Amino acid sequence: MNAPDFQDAIVFTGGGTGGHFFPAVALAEGARARWPGRKIAFVGATRGIEARKLPGSEWPHLLLDVEGFLGRSPFRVARSAWKLFRAKAALKRQWKAGRPFAVIATGGYGAAPALMAAKALGIPYYLHESNAAPGALVKQMASGARRVWCGMDAVKELLPGAACLTAGTPVRDAFRRPFKSIKELRRPFQLLVLGGSGGARAINDAMMEAAPALLDIFDDWTILQQTGPAEFERLKDQARHDRHHLAPFIEDMAGTMEASALVVSRAGASTCAELKTVGRGSILIPLPTSANQHQLRNAEAMAKEFRAVLVQQQANLADHLEAHCHSHMGNAYARLQLAQKPEPNRAVEICLDDLAAREGLA
Repeated sequence: MNAPDFQDAIVFTGGGTGGHFFPAVALAEGARARWPGRKIAFVGATRGIEARKLPGSEWPHLLLDVEGFLGRSPFRVARSAWKLFRAKAALKRQWKAGRPFAVIATGGYGAAPALMAAKALGIPYYLHESNAAPGALVKQMASGARRVWCGMDAVKELLPGAACLTAGTPVRDAFRRPFKSIKELRRPFQLLVLGGSGGARAINDAMMEAAPALLDIFDDWTILQQTGPAEFERLKDQARHDRHHLAPFIEDMAGTMEASALVVSRAGASTCAELKTVGRGSILIPLPTSANQHQLRNAEAMAKEFRAVLVQQQANLADHLEAHCHSHMGNAYARLQLAQKPEPNRAVEICLDDLAAREGLA
């Protein structure tokens, strides 16, 4: 493990899901390029995507044993509260000896210890909320933040009293380049299916059911389905069409999106921002249990911009998914209308410009 030196470092925290973790990575990449002499460190949880990605990365990091609170029994809530108290106390001890320059949090329960320690010690902290509806942690900590960077204007009115700035959702370096138009794609066309970094059983099962008929009809298409690591083990040996490919996790998401003519996905804010940056249309299936229905709000915003078709998760999801995929796989004009022009993402610059102005960074 690459142990962090927190003294005068910019600390990034956020995780659990890719929607929280990847914006933190994007901001860290931007900060490293802008201030190469400034130390950078990550704080996260021992579970979630950061626990899989940080240990093999170049980023100094500390992973803490904390858990979420939502949807848990009273006993597990009490256990989560104890773990949070213990993690916060451990960080406070470390940060009294080596005080960070600032803490930047992108949400998720893994960010709670760092934010609470920063607030207790008077360390400046910043929040980024990617979703259309703020999470519980952001709502709790927003009033004390130097700034809350918002992915969408709609967040501002839900955080009264906070110093908000609409910045968009940061995307990783791989997405910060020109992307070719969907018009440049050639056969065989690729349908990309995503369920988030951890996978989504409902989408996985629906696509496994719908794929054979779609690929029999459209012989100039392939399907690439990111299942999530656990789901991959469940699905890898199931019978499927020879042009239906499964992957537990896709590392080169920017290149894979660019090579795809249509995307089926959950509606996490990071994925929505990446789709807009690459310029690919989508069929979005919001996670029905997302906090404050934020994925539904994200999907509604994409549909309002005519970038996506919104499909609710339901008992006969496979039938609805097959129908919507059929109508777009067989109609190049419909795909083109959804894809629109790739939209350059300036969220990293906006956030870091604001950080520099507020903290006196050159």
